Parts: sequence; structure tokens; C-alpha cells
Amino acid sequence: MPAAYARAELRDGSALINTDHFTAEVCPKGYVSGVKAGTFRDKRTGATDLGHGLDIVDFLLQPGRHPRENELPEAQRYQSEAAFHGSIEKHYVELPQICTQARELPMTVHQAEGFAVVTQHWTWTAATVGYQPGSRWDQTLVFPAGKRFFYSADVVTSANDAEKLLLRIDLPGHLKHQQADTFEEVYLSSHGRIPAEEFLVDFPPDGRFLYQRRNGAAESLIRAYKIRGGPWLAGMTLDPAQVWEAWCHQRGYVCFIEEIGGYPVRAGDTFGAAHLLGFFDSVEEMHQVYEEHRGATRLEANESSYHLVKGDR
Repeated sequence: MPAAYARAELRDGSALINTDHFTAEVCPKGYVSGVKAGTFRDKRTGATDLGHGLDIVDFLLQPGRHPRENELPEAQRYQSEAAFHGSIEKHYVELPQICTQARELPMTVHQAEGFAVVTQHWTWTAATVGYQPGSRWDQTLVFPAGKRFFYSADVVTSANDAEKLLLRIDLPGHLKHQQADTFEEVYLSSHGRIPAEEFLVDFPPDGRFLYQRRNGAAESLIRAYKIRGGPWLAGMTLDPAQVWEAWCHQRGYVCFIEEIGGYPVRAGDTFGAAHLLGFFDSVEEMHQVYEEHRGATRLEANESSYHLVKGDR
């Protein structure tokens, strides 16, 4: 069996990742954050991700209507529209949406023995009335040799005091399709296996398959889709207690949104979550890997090593 390897190469400003099990690209310009759409490729089957990218990052918000809603410009009002947001009331804290509006992220790339690591970050430049801009988001991506998956972590250092500050991300990532032509089924550890036919007609986030932490954290937080004729692609948040809410609804595509946090923070505090994303042959394999990593809340990496840290928000 060939030796395991993980290599990173900078080309035209992007980080090209090549391991013995997969290839991927991290592009810091254009539609940014996470792994670039369509570039996470499984060498065993040739399958690739089917959406807009993996571990894609949006903005900061809180549950409930903004206490000064009537003072907000229209662009800063959270729209509780059935198709996009359902009837779940929230309000923006800091903007813009990173993936579509940051345009370019500072990025570092390190090649190490047995893994490659990419880091990205952004500082929000706008805030709604009553809040101040300046919170910082940091993302760490670790691509290990010998694995069919990679690790990611998103951490926010808050510029504000907040009762339930949330970071919205896409995990594993949205799923593009036309009448379920690209996938066979969805798996949510909170709801079980769901046939693709459930996603032929649009429905809101609170219509079906909504997960909320109100009654305690789930046992696990695994979200996956079965690529038609291929493997499962799964995204896992390794400590379920870090997820406030998770959506899986149809709005022209299958929308996989997670909201991280939902705990009180003071200015200067950090919060976030650690994730694992990869290709799997079965739901049972996903759960086996999840149990091996359960409870990790942070991912620490440098030029010589990386490790997952448990038990610290």
C-alpha cells in the first residue's frame, strides 16, 4: 500500500490540497471561507461535493427581534420570510455576510509532516444599532494524510456583550439538485434517514427537519447527503452542545445551516466549534468516526502539529 501523504501547494493565490484520499481547494478570493465548491474530490470514487462549498461562513446574529427594530435600515433587518427564514425570529448583530461580501480573506498555508493546515480570518466591519463592529472570525482547516476526511474549526472573538450570540455557517454545505438528480437521501442524526423525494418542493426551515437545542443538546450532530451512485458526504459538529439550531430545508437547493453558540458572551470572549467533514460508505461508519472524536470543541494547529481540544467553548 502506498504511503499516506498530505501536500499543500499555492497556485494563483489558492491553496491546492492533495492527499492520498482526496483533493481540495481553499480560495481566499470571490466566494470565500471553507473549501471551494466542487473541489473536495474523493479519490476512491471520484465523487465531489455538490453545493456552494464546505463550512461556509455568514454573519453574527441573536434570537428574537431586534430591540430597536424600527431604527434599522432595511438592509439590516432580518426578514422572517417563509421561504428563506421561516417564522423563526432573529436579528443581525454584525455584518456583512462573509462568504458573499468579504471578497478576500487573509490566508496562511503550512505544509507539515503528515498534514496540511490552512487558516483564514475576517473582522466584521458593520453592526446594527446598539452593537459595535469588530468581532473577529478565525477558521482553521486541517487536511490529514491517511484519512478520507478533514477537520475544520470556526472561532469568534466577540466585540460585544450578548445573551445568545450566534455564528451562522453552512455545514456540511448546501446541496444543489434538480428534482433530486444528484443525491439519493439525506441523513440527520437528529431525524434519521430522509429520502430525496422529501426535497422536491420548497419548504421553510421550521417546516420540517429543524433541530433546536431548547430541550438539551442532541447525542450527536451529523448531517450528510448520499451522492447519487456514490458515497455519503457528511459534516459533523463534534460537540453537539455548541449548536443552537440546525436547518435542513428545500429552497431551490437543500439548505444545510447551523448556528453555533447561543450562550452569553462578554466583549473579548471567544466561542466556536470544531467539525469533521468527509466521505463515508455508510451511516454506521459516520457514527464510528464521530465517537472517536466526540466532545472536541476546538482545533489547534501550527507548522509541526495539530490536535483537537475537548471541553472548552
